[in-house]
Amino acid sequence: MGETRSSSEAFQPLGNEQRTAVIEALYDDGPKTQSFSALAEAIEADTTAGFAYHLRQLTGHYLRETENGYTLTDAGVRVARAIESGAFTESIDRSPTEIDDPCPFCDASALEAQTHDNTVTVRCSSCEASLLRLAFPPGGHRTHTDETIPTAVNRLYRHRINTLCDGFCPTCGATAQATMNHRSVGELERAQVHLACTRCGYQIDCPVTATVLDHPAVVSFYYERGETLENRPLWNVGSEWGERVLSDNPWCVQVTTTIDGDELALLVGEDTTVVSVTETSGV
Repeated sequence: MGETRSSSEAFQPLGNEQRTAVIEALYDDGPKTQSFSALAEAIEADTTAGFAYHLRQLTGHYLRETENGYTLTDAGVRVARAIESGAFTESIDRSPTEIDDPCPFCDASALEAQTHDNTVTVRCSSCEASLLRLAFPPGGHRTHTDETIPTAVNRLYRHRINTLCDGFCPTCGATAQATMNHRSVGELERAQVHLACTRCGYQIDCPVTATVLDHPAVVSFYYERGETLENRPLWNVGSEWGERVLSDNPWCVQVTTTIDGDELALLVGEDTTVVSVTETSGV
């Protein structure tokens, strides 16, 4: 195993404007290597002696000295990316924006997306149901308009849900686990999947249906009928979908979708494993 530092020891060297400037300079348009003099010029260092001191504080954990100069370590790259993304320096708020999709609970055309402190919430202003609440990095907010934010959030989290269901955390790479529980939406009782990293604590709660949208049987079922789920949003995957809890000890949820009378039924276990697939023709 490699070297491990305490969190206080690791972050202490970053508390200086010139040091973070060095990390940013070595990541301008991607990781690069620069000489002592080129780096000093890039950050407009006041004195050679003072700049050398700052480099020593970063070298080993965030920087590595090579024959051609200084370059970022993996930790340095991650800090540089965090700086560029604004994850630790920006808090974005956006006014509510209308979403074209109808509410899956009341069918009203009253869905809206609102951002507070980098977190996007999709809710229905008619029945007041909260359909989705997910963090979206400041960098994403800077590069998307009010109209494209919902699509970007949907695509990002479709990928993250799949990764977590596969047993891996999309943020730190550690193992992830899935469990099911009950969720009340108004007067409705639904099953909900809780996906969580075993190390960094990253987690997502989502409907059971969201975990099977990219299952091979589902993709094939839609493809054979000239349909695709690629652009269906997590907050409304379509009225043809249904869920029914068959058991909660152990958990078993039946997820169904119907196209032109043909039905695909999937039995989903507590860890989101699809244990059975049945296709029934309406002809």
